[in-house]
Amino acid sequence: MSSSLHPMLNVAIKAARAAGAIINRAALDVESVRVSAKQTNDFVTEIDHAAEQAIIETLLTAYPDHGLWAEESGRREGKGRDRDHIWIIDPLDGTTNFIHGFPVYCVSIALMVKGRLEQAVIYDPTRNDLFCATRGRGAYLNDRRIRVAKRTVLRECLLSTGFPFRPGDAFQTYLKMLGDVMPRCAGVRRPGSAALDLAYVAAGFSDGFFEVGLSPWDVAAGALLVTEAGGLVGNFTGEADFLEQKECLAANPRIYGQLVGVVGPYSKFASAGDKAAVRQNAAPQEGSGAAGSEAPSDGQQQAPL
Repeated sequence: MSSSLHPMLNVAIKAARAAGAIINRAALDVESVRVSAKQTNDFVTEIDHAAEQAIIETLLTAYPDHGLWAEESGRREGKGRDRDHIWIIDPLDGTTNFIHGFPVYCVSIALMVKGRLEQAVIYDPTRNDLFCATRGRGAYLNDRRIRVAKRTVLRECLLSTGFPFRPGDAFQTYLKMLGDVMPRCAGVRRPGSAALDLAYVAAGFSDGFFEVGLSPWDVAAGALLVTEAGGLVGNFTGEADFLEQKECLAANPRIYGQLVGVVGPYSKFASAGDKAAVRQNAAPQEGSGAAGSEAPSDGQQQAPL
């Protein structure tokens, strides 16, 4: 695949590897990395900033008029005819893992053109795994074409999620949702990097992913990977306009529909009746299986990203 990569994807890969090199060097002596808290349980390190700067320098050297939307340094408008090109950057997704030496974190870079995701790179520096996608050309892991998993029954699926961790997050609502999901599937994992979770859905390593409280830089690249690998991405009620809605659901089409049936009532966009049912009903008992959760069809509302 490398010989036919889109030029902009090649630049994004170069940027991601430059950031990964900074992260790997720092990981050799993570105890010496300076850490500060953006808010309770939400950390940023000097490595986040250094990695982001390396990415930005690489991208702007090639495309000086492109716009930027980065986690640490914010937004920079594009110029002239390139103003519609916006790079969405998370230099280190999984900072809390990185601080503790827990080797699950990644670099995430996506390019949006006129509001559509066109290029995506997710790079896991600890495993040297490179996930990438160009709209219409499929998704790849280290030059190998990847596809979402083929499972069709929710109770056989391994799902990933992210726990709420910031003050003000709806912990109790999330726990109730998790209580509805867990008896209906084979297992739930919480690795700690939403971008990598989405890449793993694209590669078929897990069957689905759901999380609330996410920002565009957490999910932009992973969303294109999933759709190019044959999956669906949206909010909890199944609509595809999710990028800035702070809730994300991804899976293959069959499992996606079943997950909407379970987590949809917990969406901030759910109907008043669905939300009332959540308040009234206790979490399902073990053994309730997927009764009632597998009814939604594949045909959820899903516009192109």
